Amino acid sequence: MESDREKRRRLVWEIEKHLVEDSVRPVIFYARQATCWQPRVKGLTIMVNSIYNGSRFEDLWLDN
Repeated sequence: MESDREKRRRLVWEIEKHLVEDSVRPVIFYARQATCWQPRVKGLTIMVNSIYNGSRFEDLWLDN
């Protein structure tokens, strides 16, 4: 944590520089939501390594 805005800006750019040099793709998005389902719902894949695959139902089944 850094309260000085200029120092914080320099730190962020330093981190950004290291990420670019290392060819890293950090997670830049965190959903501000919750997901609920019934315990009998099995095989549901939610937000695995991407913001775009939150609706994968190919392995989904209901356990009666």
